[in-house]
Amino acid sequence: MIEKREKRKKIFYVPGMISLVLIPLFCFYHFFKVDAFMVYGSLNLMVPDKEEFEKYKIADLRKYKRFNFNDVKLKELDKIKELRFFVRDIVKKYDTINGAKIHFGSKTDYDTFVNVINLVAEEKVPTWALFGNDIYVLTSPKPKPNKNNYRVITCGYYEANKDFWLKEDKERERAYHLSLYKKSWLIFLGYLGIVLLNIFALVKFNKNKNYNQK
Repeated sequence: MIEKREKRKKIFYVPGMISLVLIPLFCFYHFFKVDAFMVYGSLNLMVPDKEEFEKYKIADLRKYKRFNFNDVKLKELDKIKELRFFVRDIVKKYDTINGAKIHFGSKTDYDTFVNVINLVAEEKVPTWALFGNDIYVLTSPKPKPNKNNYRVITCGYYEANKDFWLKEDKERERAYHLSLYKKSWLIFLGYLGIVLLNIFALVKFNKNKNYNQK
């Protein structure tokens, strides 16, 4: 005669399950509270004085197309897009005749200004100058091919060394993340220990339950 098998109730190890869920949440809350994952950046701006600006005749070096910004960024998106296409075109063609003169009015917000600076950097403009409320965008002649491969550092000229400094920034960011992991390794190790402890307790609890049911 076949005995009727009694259906066993499912076992839930409540304290362990709660700790597995809550501890990671507390850790992430702490990380975001102290801005552990925030990446900080900066703008490198060199503003010439009036004598230097007039000495190099920057205002007369090109036939500038004027772009006026006098509102918040959301209302200037079409103009920013037009500026991007124009700048991209003169950079691509190594245009030494035309340029862009970007004027910021009194109602321009900071977001628009930063967006224009980012645009200049993203389009790899070789030369640009900030003077007063205007930014002058100029391009250089097509460089001659150079067979010698070496790194030139030009003192006082950020754009010429832009790639080098970007590489340095990435290395510093990588070192920062490594230092963050080194500082927080005890937290991750403790969490791993709790996970293993809960798994061990759950397995042992199940074995004892099965033994008592026999």
